[in-house]
Amino acid sequence: MNTRSANKSDLPAISIILNETELFPSELLEDMIQPFFEDENNHEKWFVCEDDARTVVGFGYCRAEPFTEGTWNLLAIGVRTAQQGKGFGATLIRHIERALSNERLLMVETSGLDGFEKTRMFYIKCGYDLVATIPEYWTENDDKVIFCKKLN
Repeated sequence: MNTRSANKSDLPAISIILNETELFPSELLEDMIQPFFEDENNHEKWFVCEDDARTVVGFGYCRAEPFTEGTWNLLAIGVRTAQQGKGFGATLIRHIERALSNERLLMVETSGLDGFEKTRMFYIKCGYDLVATIPEYWTENDDKVIFCKKLN
């Protein structure tokens, strides 16, 4: 496994991951990632995780929270469905935490729906604390669940 910063040649692989995981529409990817490629000081980070054949099988996207000191939000992390459960997600999240080791907090927001139980358990397994639940945030009967981890 190898983790590194994303580059433009990774966009097709990230699009495949987005289509498989349905994190957000892959059509939004190019506009979302463009500031990362254009300005290295834009307070966003995109990472990818490769398998042993150097095929991109996962990605992560985080950004600094405005008006905070050292707080970052992990907005997306996804792994190809065939590769889930093999440690790629945990490797990727550890890499992100190391890349942000001089920062203070990393937050993660997800859904409270039953279909996201594995996702919530993943964050707990990675050492994140459940810090808040906002009822019916996303839609009726779909709570926003917020996890946080102190980085330094």
